[in-house]
Amino acid sequence: MRAETAVVLLCVWLTAAAGKVVQPRGHKLETYKQSRSRRETRMDGGGHKSGSPIYKRSPDLTKSPVTKSEQLLRIDDHDFTMRPAFGGPPIPVGVDVQVESIDTISEVDMDFTMTLYLRHYWKDERLSFPSTTNQSMTFDSRLVKKIWVPDMFFVHSKRSFIHDTTTDNVMLRVYPDGNVLYSLRVTVTAMCNMDLSRFPLDTQTCSLEIESYAYTDDDLMLYWKKGNESLNTDDRISLSQFLIQKFHTTTKLAFYSSTGWYNRLYIHFTLRRHIFFFLLQTYFPATLMVMLSWVSFWIDRRAVPARVPLGITTVLTMSTIITGVNASMPRVSYIKAVDIYLWVSFVFVFLSVIEYAAVNYLSTVQERKERKLRERLPCTCGIGNPDEMMIDPQITGYGSMDVNATGNYGMPENGGRQERILAQVALNDPQITGQVKASRGYVNIWIDTHAIDKYSRVVFPGAYILFNIIYWSIYS
Repeated sequence: MRAETAVVLLCVWLTAAAGKVVQPRGHKLETYKQSRSRRETRMDGGGHKSGSPIYKRSPDLTKSPVTKSEQLLRIDDHDFTMRPAFGGPPIPVGVDVQVESIDTISEVDMDFTMTLYLRHYWKDERLSFPSTTNQSMTFDSRLVKKIWVPDMFFVHSKRSFIHDTTTDNVMLRVYPDGNVLYSLRVTVTAMCNMDLSRFPLDTQTCSLEIESYAYTDDDLMLYWKKGNESLNTDDRISLSQFLIQKFHTTTKLAFYSSTGWYNRLYIHFTLRRHIFFFLLQTYFPATLMVMLSWVSFWIDRRAVPARVPLGITTVLTMSTIITGVNASMPRVSYIKAVDIYLWVSFVFVFLSVIEYAAVNYLSTVQERKERKLRERLPCTCGIGNPDEMMIDPQITGYGSMDVNATGNYGMPENGGRQERILAQVALNDPQITGQVKASRGYVNIWIDTHAIDKYSRVVFPGAYILFNIIYWSIYS
């Protein structure tokens, strides 16, 4: 009996001891909560020292519960690898373009570089979300990788990239009804087939072509959102060698034998080349070289050291001009307008050299004939002073011959005069001797130009002026 009573008392004692141990744990937890409330109470000013500047801390709004954009747009609830309304009619995608700049146009590479803002418009009901204010949400490139966007590419492009300074220049704007605006800033280098047959008096038309890579016209209908007004340009766009005449847009269908028909958008722009630079660098120097070659027609035909270097210099200068122009041009298989002008000018310069060669040769042949004729005559020729030697007219047979007739001896039948030193004949007749003395300045040395030089002074300038009239009337 005593043993049972002892056991009961022991159990009561252990229970009381356990209650004392548990109570402090609960007391400690309660103390932590109460201590936190006491700290907040002290921040309200309940327990601080008098005069201490302690204020209540403002709530941290960044830690407030906010719905994620992915949850609002239900990104995880849909398969965005498929286009909107898959299996139904083609989805219309509107496009507009803002041309920021045309950077370079290369005739050698046959391409151009353009920077533009490319914007796409379509509707994806999977991205619709409830909104009481009907305000859109704007995102950057991070969300673009999680949803469906049109797979546009530039046809015939050589290089292209999306600007990424300071971040990717990509913008996505989603409206509550599911309409989407997708914009990006792109620089593209595309091919431009140029016809240089009228260079540098030419007008070129280049095109930038936009097309969907994967979706045919059965899945995606590409169109200009506002027609021709969908293309906007900056008024400050200017090029050093070209004048931008106009921009316009068109839409066509492109067919690929293995995949089908695709909608293709075209941006056409027409460029007219500035001619003033080429006038200063090419046309004026070539014209001056041709005119310089004509100077030799007024130089004495016996002045070989003067006429030959002049002709060679003009020929070499024209060769240098032609080489410099062709160095900056593509190696096309047809003749350009500038080639016609330069090569015709080169021919005129070359003919001026050939003209002097013909004059020199014909003069030499004529002098040989006259020398042989003088050797056959029984007279003394080439005497410096006609008063020192008197020849009997009965011996010479020139008693009744006039001095002018002697001076014209051996002249061509067409009246053209040649350079030569005339033979002076002293006559016994005082009247004839007086005529010789009176005309001494005219008889001693009589230098005139060859007939070919005289005709060249008129024919060469006249022919070159006629060529310029025809050339500029055709190409300007």
